[in-house]
Amino acid sequence: MAFFTFDSTKPKKYKMKETALTSVHIALGAKMAEFAGYNMPISYSGINNEHLQVRKSIGVFDVSHMGEFILKGDKALDLIQLVTTNDASKLTDGKVQYSCLPNDEGGIVDDLLVYQVKENEYLLVVNASNIEKDWNWIIKHNSFGVEMINKSDDFSLLAVQGPDAVKVLQTLTSENLNQIPYYTFTIGKLAGVDNVIISNTGYTGAGGFELYILNADAKKVWNAVFEAGKEYGILPCGLGCRDTLRLEKGFCLYGHDIDDTTSPIEAGLGWITKFTKNFTKAVYHKNLKDTGVSKKLVGFEMIDRGIPRQHYILKDAEGNSIGEVTSGTQSPSLQKAIGMGYVATEFSEPGKEIFVEIRNQLVKAKVVKTPFL
Repeated sequence: MAFFTFDSTKPKKYKMKETALTSVHIALGAKMAEFAGYNMPISYSGINNEHLQVRKSIGVFDVSHMGEFILKGDKALDLIQLVTTNDASKLTDGKVQYSCLPNDEGGIVDDLLVYQVKENEYLLVVNASNIEKDWNWIIKHNSFGVEMINKSDDFSLLAVQGPDAVKVLQTLTSENLNQIPYYTFTIGKLAGVDNVIISNTGYTGAGGFELYILNADAKKVWNAVFEAGKEYGILPCGLGCRDTLRLEKGFCLYGHDIDDTTSPIEAGLGWITKFTKNFTKAVYHKNLKDTGVSKKLVGFEMIDRGIPRQHYILKDAEGNSIGEVTSGTQSPSLQKAIGMGYVATEFSEPGKEIFVEIRNQLVKAKVVKTPFL
């Protein structure tokens, strides 16, 4: 996305959901908007300011709208192997894996994280907008008798991100955070709260940890983190800069860069698509990998002035349509406009000149390797 597609014009005939920290965000003066049915903070001190603070030091995101499912039982791994593209048999206790749920049409139901809590017990973390869809999809394939528990309404999730996140959080726990590698987690005490999932993951590419806590403990942990981070200028951060941060790192966003119509092979996610096992529609994706795709997700930077936005048409020099923008923004770190989009394969090589149609004008860009930063 360019920014999230926040719909402030849609009639609100329903009450938006709240996280355990919604009142805190409002008290801090956050700009709030509806996202995935939740009243979420978009920014506090400004997207650029929050973005740069995360890149250089530390910021905190409330991402408690994300969904969490527990799968357990002797056949839990069999179910996960069937419904995800990555090879979850490679996981061990305390390890995390990025993966996706393929659908029956060759697209993606959702992308997700798979946590191995212990043998025969897994935590699946899914996108907020897809909680019900994902739950129903996995249930549909659960012919294994796996116990499934939807914990989405019970957990709060704080993403403490940035290069100083480890130093700040280390003052709140006896767990040795430097001994928790990327995509690894532990369960321990933090800020006086027991059984916190302390996970070396995040969506910003700036380093840091994600903390899974029960809703009742959310404010206590939030306050403790901010107290510990004062000397580093810690800031609360909204979903606006979460988007610009992830885009600079070339991370896909569901509903924009990947969706029900895109194959992980087209999206450059072949690295999480393992054909050493069977999964939904595996033959289709294997064929794409072997024979080649007609379109690819690429990163591009603007040469001429203009900011690309989702659904803007990508064209060649003659004005022929060659694809579509999926995400775009003005990069706060790079001070240039960047984007991602699908293009016909012949235009996917880095250095290739392409054009973004902006207000009926062809604005020059070039394909570049991701991550941008």
